[in-house]
Amino acid sequence: FRVKLTVVTRQATVSMTPSASSLVMKALNEPVRDRKKEKNIVHNGNITLDQVIDIARQMRERSMAKELSGTVKEILGTANSIGCTVNGENPRDVQSAIDDGEVEIPDE
Repeated sequence: FRVKLTVVTRQATVSMTPSASSLVMKALNEPVRDRKKEKNIVHNGNITLDQVIDIARQMRERSMAKELSGTVKEILGTANSIGCTVNGENPRDVQSAIDDGEVEIPDE
């Protein structure tokens, strides 16, 4: 999580932005686990491209990409490192399909 502290006239407000990996794991709908006891978990689930686009919209303000498609590709990279698939395909294949223009990503 990323914590943002905004102070206006001595009144502090806290807003939290979750990380990309935690949002992807939440989209996988995996059961809750005890992190102290269970290690080296393999996240081999499948998420849809629509879920990836929703996650990218949530992460938009933290992203360095100019367009939403760039943010979507960042989330696909996170999904690749976690080890899950997107629409039953490798996230790298989906990234290259976005680069080639085979997959359309909305502007916002």
